[in-house]
Amino acid sequence: MRYCLVQPVGQRQPRLAVLRGEVVALIAAPASLRLALEESGPEVLSRRAAEAETKMHLREVQTWLPPVPDPRTLRDFYAFEQHVKTCRAQRGQEMVPEWYKFPVFYFSNPTTLRGHEDPVRRPAATRELDFELEIAAVIGRQVENVSGVAAEDAIFGFTIFNDLSARDLQRDEMKCGLGPAKGKDFASVIGPVVVTCDELADRRVGPGRYDLTMVARKNGREISRGNAKDLYFDFTQMIARASADAPLFPGDLVGSGTVGTGCILELRPENTGGWLEPGDVIELEIERIGVLRTPIV
Repeated sequence: MRYCLVQPVGQRQPRLAVLRGEVVALIAAPASLRLALEESGPEVLSRRAAEAETKMHLREVQTWLPPVPDPRTLRDFYAFEQHVKTCRAQRGQEMVPEWYKFPVFYFSNPTTLRGHEDPVRRPAATRELDFELEIAAVIGRQVENVSGVAAEDAIFGFTIFNDLSARDLQRDEMKCGLGPAKGKDFASVIGPVVVTCDELADRRVGPGRYDLTMVARKNGREISRGNAKDLYFDFTQMIARASADAPLFPGDLVGSGTVGTGCILELRPENTGGWLEPGDVIELEIERIGVLRTPIV
């Protein structure tokens, strides 16, 4: 199924829904995928979604909200080798052997999530605003110290994740050996839907790994193309690392890190028409999931 959180025209409250082609079916559930999973669990929620009868056309959607507007945690990994190698090489650095030993992540800000077509204001202190093309897993049940099949079973579905980044702020703060922090915490974008794993089963090419083309467009021009299957560490390995001695909860977000070529930093601003500026629109597309559009203001 394809879960979304929408604000219908003429209604005050957002609604959790499932997208069926050009139709949105409203679910009798809390207005948050996290809360719905906590209340019902994945199986009951799936039944409620299948039984949803109140429907509206896409044109009746006023606002697309983050499908998980309130995750307890947002972990973002660094799992695509091409991205890591290229960015380190630009700084004159070799790959560190520790990177190959385990998947690394940082905690981002779960309170500044934005949805599809929600404008994002460029932070006042940056002149090097960047996007990052990522895929993110949504955790469906509480787990701890899981790996392999149990780690994969913890995944409810996948969504598109734009890990917006202020590169000049990030560069300076990470010289201090900590972060990223202010270079990342102003806004992250997810959506427009969370697609459950069963919908992607025919594209599964291994544990926690899917053959899905990933594309980024800036102002309508394609500037990046990669594939989710190129992960060095798959999602079962990421979840095993994240859940070691720490619980993961329903609705927690686990980002993949940037796919190879999936940001201006890697491609270089001189090749992409510069850093993101007010008036630009960035579109991230992942095959079988959809398009996530973000205007910069």
